[in-house]
Amino acid sequence: MNELALLAINLTRRCNLACPHCYLDADALKVADPEELSTAETCDLLDQVAAMGHSTMVVLTGGEPLVRQDLEEITRHGTGRGLTMVVGTNGVMLTGKRIRSLKAAGVAGLGISLDSLDPDRHDRFRGLAGAWHKTMAGIDHCRRNRLDFQLHFTVNSDNSHELAEVAQFAVTSGARVLNVFFVICTGRAVALSQLSDQRQEQVLEELADLQRRYPECIVRPRCAPHFKRVVLGKQSASATNLISGREGDGCIAGAHYCRVTSTGDVTPCPYLPDSVGNVRDTGFASVWNDAPVFDRLRGGILSGKCGICEYRLLCGGCRAAAVAGGADLMGEDPSCAYQPGTDRVIRPLPAADSSLISWTADAELRLARVPPSLQKMLRKRAEVFARENGHGAVTVEHLKTMAARRFGPNGPPRNTE
Repeated sequence: MNELALLAINLTRRCNLACPHCYLDADALKVADPEELSTAETCDLLDQVAAMGHSTMVVLTGGEPLVRQDLEEITRHGTGRGLTMVVGTNGVMLTGKRIRSLKAAGVAGLGISLDSLDPDRHDRFRGLAGAWHKTMAGIDHCRRNRLDFQLHFTVNSDNSHELAEVAQFAVTSGARVLNVFFVICTGRAVALSQLSDQRQEQVLEELADLQRRYPECIVRPRCAPHFKRVVLGKQSASATNLISGREGDGCIAGAHYCRVTSTGDVTPCPYLPDSVGNVRDTGFASVWNDAPVFDRLRGGILSGKCGICEYRLLCGGCRAAAVAGGADLMGEDPSCAYQPGTDRVIRPLPAADSSLISWTADAELRLARVPPSLQKMLRKRAEVFARENGHGAVTVEHLKTMAARRFGPNGPPRNTE
């Protein structure tokens, strides 16, 4: 079964900023597009996703989703259907009042974009003077209101030197995750200054080092599946390589992830913009299960360099990068500097390896308190942690130690609304 682990819903194209990397080329409009999915249509989509029973995490994004006045209503509906609901935002509109409102509606966490620790550089990138200070205030409001958040850093040639500082800031600010996005040349990003292939390789190596330096925070790339090759090449801790809960996931577009646009089109990911169906015409589950493009992404034969690479089962390259570079959907990823060097295929860890670690009954009960969409990842991390400490079973003490490292002695925040 191709589990839908993550669904992104672009609630709107409207945005209060004008970022040069935006895959939507989002419009800075005050008036809603009449073709946007309505509140009722969006809630119906969430009902369909929940009925699939995949423990899906839903990311409500845009444009800027905070411009939608029904954001809390949509979130409350999804949470009531058992979905883990998170919001991706540029942070400019994150007042304390709005964060408390989102938390009361059941938002599990926020993804906040921060592209530089230099206010001027961030504001130039985001296209609005004062954006940095408002985003920093939003981060502070999250911390004060004990709402989980992660930082989204879009790395490019102008800010890649800041990566170590941004990682340190993520840890000290209390972010759960630092997601480092590598730009795919779609939307406005076709004009953005890109990293060279060699510099991208260096950044991936730095990310692996930063994850080891800051084990209390997940530090990971997005849209760079060849990170797994880099991790293995540096003999990094297996926890980094198992971060998603699936050892050999590679590019998850169409396999464990897809996107629904503000007008209902379903695409494999935001950077593969061609529609494979529309939820106004076809049930979402039918699109997810039967779209031919999704079938290709799940079982198609890679070509070019990716097709002969020994890491193809772990990585497989970014499919959107292949298309953006002019190749076929299953063509080689032009952003990867690696040249295949052997006929030996490097395979994912066998599933049986995980069964070597058992769980105590108390640990299982504690894990059950975590949102279902996060349990698989946490289970993997806990098993790796126990194994690296020479233990054959995950106990409550393991989970408490992991939580203390991440959140401090008081443990993770709890929703007391």
